[in-house]
Amino acid sequence: MIIVLVGYMGSGKSTIGKDLSKIIDYEFIDLDTYIEENEEMSVSKLFKDKGEIYFRKKEMLYLKQILEAKENIVLALGGGTPCYGNNMDLISTHKNVKSFYLKASLKELAKRLNPEKENRPLISHLINEDDFIEFLGKHLFERSVFYSKASITVNTDCKSINETVQDIVVNLV
Repeated sequence: MIIVLVGYMGSGKSTIGKDLSKIIDYEFIDLDTYIEENEEMSVSKLFKDKGEIYFRKKEMLYLKQILEAKENIVLALGGGTPCYGNNMDLISTHKNVKSFYLKASLKELAKRLNPEKENRPLISHLINEDDFIEFLGKHLFERSVFYSKASITVNTDCKSINETVQDIVVNLV
């Protein structure tokens, strides 16, 4: 089985994915890290030097590559991955894939992302707190239609990482 975690940046995909993979003894793959290793460049640098279109094409290519070549993995996608091309359709129609939308509220996402926004290409330019919240709200609204195509939605607000992992494990049966 391939378990795919989708959700907005800061929703916990990588952290939860790592813990989940240990509990169920699956390999963990973070798509952004996979891209960085294969492109020999950070996601931020790819965005800056080659542009978002280049990045999204590579993202789709590597997503297909992983889905076709791997089994027994937990795959954490980048926040934008489900929203481009036919990525969510590819995930939804692929045999042996179960997808989970890790849903977090705007308030929770803002709390998690604010301290690390300089490391996030899409929000690093937002200095004013009001602009930051407005951007997150608009962006989350636009993307949630794609995230909601996941097989199962798990709310990550007010839960520990372990509780969220257990919610996913229960839904694997």
